[in-house]
Amino acid sequence: QVQLVESGGGLVQAGGSLRLSCAASGIIYSNNAMGWYRQVPGKQRERVAVINSDELTNYADSVKGRFTISRGNAENTVYLQMNSLKPEDTAVYYCNGDLVSGTPGRFTRGNYWGQGTQVTVSS
Repeated sequence: QVQLVESGGGLVQAGGSLRLSCAASGIIYSNNAMGWYRQVPGKQRERVAVINSDELTNYADSVKGRFTISRGNAENTVYLQMNSLKPEDTAVYYCNGDLVSGTPGRFTRGNYWGQGTQVTVSS
């Protein structure tokens, strides 16, 4: 069973930085893409940043130039470096993985989510 676990959220003042980490575990055959999404109460979950297997990245306009997504040296890990944080960045941040799991002959492609980590930016 594939699991994604995030860490690194917390409370920070505006202008500060945080680094989120996500590690996927389980029998993962291939990693098509991993990314970060965020959600505030009453609003839809929105994509923040995604990195695919070719290391191509894509960012929401609201975070371009401030956030950086990267893969870790360990397999199936991803980071989100968040700089120049603003109060409007406050949200629960979720890690997402487009992963193929299983063993030869029994591969399953799935879209997996972590449990979320709270990021709060005070003004």
